[in-house]
Amino acid sequence: MPVGGNVTAHDHHGAGRWARLRHQLVHLVTPHSHEAMDKVDTAMETSREGMRTLWLSLGILGLTCVFQAVIVAMSGSVALLGDTIHNGADALTAVPLGIAFVLGRRAANRRYTYGYGRAEDLAGIAIVLTIAASSLLAGYEAVDRLLHPREVTHLWAVALAALVGCVGNEWVARYRIRTGRRIGSAALVADGLHARTDGFTSLAVLLGAGGAALGWRLADPLIGLLITAAILLVLRDAAREVYRRLMDSVDPRFIDTAETALRTVDGVRDVGQVRMRWIGHTLRAEADIVVDSALTVVQAHALAVAAEHALIHAVPRLTAATVHTDHTTEGTDPHAALAHHTAR
Repeated sequence: MPVGGNVTAHDHHGAGRWARLRHQLVHLVTPHSHEAMDKVDTAMETSREGMRTLWLSLGILGLTCVFQAVIVAMSGSVALLGDTIHNGADALTAVPLGIAFVLGRRAANRRYTYGYGRAEDLAGIAIVLTIAASSLLAGYEAVDRLLHPREVTHLWAVALAALVGCVGNEWVARYRIRTGRRIGSAALVADGLHARTDGFTSLAVLLGAGGAALGWRLADPLIGLLITAAILLVLRDAAREVYRRLMDSVDPRFIDTAETALRTVDGVRDVGQVRMRWIGHTLRAEADIVVDSALTVVQAHALAVAAEHALIHAVPRLTAATVHTDHTTEGTDPHAALAHHTAR
């Protein structure tokens, strides 16, 4: 009988002998499971990876702050004090992210039917605000030193502390960005970009110390202003990434990949609308496919399952898809009853 409906189950029944054989061969090469518990385990593992990254970053930046604070007490460098504050703020951004990862492990319920993955997006907002505050502080310190030059002692120690801050922040930045992109966490990537801004600030302190050693007292504040501009550029990139995630933006190449994968499924006559959104660091999709009107409900369901299966294999970090089946028509619109709800 003709059919139109939605499926999300992973039942391979009715896929056909050759389809089942192909499925088994693929699993021999890339074993996996689409059961709900396996998906939860994957999400838990990525969250644990994120937490490990946060704890390690917190430790590295904490040690950096302690070392720099000692040098600040020795030298009286206001620029280094600002850099220490930046590093401390960067370390503290691990708090909202850690809370987000812990919340993300909670199971979906009747109120939060998609789970708590969006907590990462809220953490991303907090991180962007922290970057903005750091840029304001960097700008303030640079202007203050420009208007009120101060003598700095122990320049060699200030330079060493600046190097430690720069290297430590860059290492943390790369580690966070790499992990964030691997697990699909925009908030962790933004946090890595924030760490990079503090590395720039440390570099400013180093160059300022070099200028002071050469007798140029304005070197530190002028370079500080340039670094503030660089921080604002990083802020723009981080804010754009978090904004896109909040607006359910996805890479258009994912849509192209999904449409191509759906068209390769035997029995799919055409592909309609495909939509995706991030829930934390995993993707969910909705797709419309056109099937033969002569298919039974069981056959159409099996075809929708095969389509979902193809999507999960083709699109990175996609954990589930709702596939809507439309049947071929002879000039009639099977959705005519809904037309007045979608009219603009």
